Amino acid sequence: MEMLQSIDAGLVVLDRNYQVKLWNSFMENHSGLRSGDVRDQSLFSLFDCLPEVWLRRKIETVIKLNNRAFTTWEQRPYVFEFDNNRPLTGMSPVMYQNMTIIPLPAPTGEVEHVCMIVYDVTDVAINKLQLREVNAELEHLSRTDRLTQLFNRGYWEEQLDKEFSRFKRTGAVSSLVMFDIDHFKKINDTYGHQAGDEVIREVSRWVRKVARTTDVVGRYGGEEFAVILLNTDAAQARYFSERLRRRIEEGLVSYEADEIKFTISLGVAEADSHMESYEDWLQLADKALYQSKNNGRNCLTVADCPLNLAD
Repeated sequence: MEMLQSIDAGLVVLDRNYQVKLWNSFMENHSGLRSGDVRDQSLFSLFDCLPEVWLRRKIETVIKLNNRAFTTWEQRPYVFEFDNNRPLTGMSPVMYQNMTIIPLPAPTGEVEHVCMIVYDVTDVAINKLQLREVNAELEHLSRTDRLTQLFNRGYWEEQLDKEFSRFKRTGAVSSLVMFDIDHFKKINDTYGHQAGDEVIREVSRWVRKVARTTDVVGRYGGEEFAVILLNTDAAQARYFSERLRRRIEEGLVSYEADEIKFTISLGVAEADSHMESYEDWLQLADKALYQSKNNGRNCLTVADCPLNLAD
């Protein structure tokens, strides 16, 4: 009993009525309830925040099968809502816990008691959560364009490849929009490259406002942008593109003492069964974009399918 009281883990023994028969020092220290105060009391009357339905089901399974069960903090962060008092992981208000439930058969073989062993795994959990956060941030940085916070070209093109594969597999309609800023070199030459960067950032803000959460928006390179419009045909993509074009035409960028007006040109291409790869789709939208440039800029062109991509 002295050993059970001193181990660095919670130890609770319950009978078939969920009454407490053993409550060691770990449980006393973290719950604030002494052994004499909890003995022969229902566990669920002592802790109304326990996940009662879940815990009853776990314990009943252990009793029925006469086999131990395990839970980890990743499945359920904690069973007992104990404060975390570890100085190295003080950023967590609660103690993360793993738990083992062990059947305790009587001499007759009937399981009359179960033992719950509660382990404090806060240090392990916090370290793992921090590692996940770091990895998630690194993943975000690896696919994000620093200037615009849109997807960078590499990640965006991966998504285009996936969407084209989905189109070939299911036939679900999708459209692609390519657009760039008209006379961008003149903006840089007139107002400076920092002003040009602000123009690019402003375009990225506008395209986020116009795009849906399901659309995949990326900076394709320099002043060129690209949007994958899922479940969108060419007519709907035209509406999206014209709305974006008008918004940017009506807006302006204030940089230092200057107010910069600018426009964009756009090319739209709906995915087509004649295409053999996502590169064909990309090339079709790009050809439509350059047609808009040839038509005087500040306009959009919807590509006809099929189109001779070799032209």
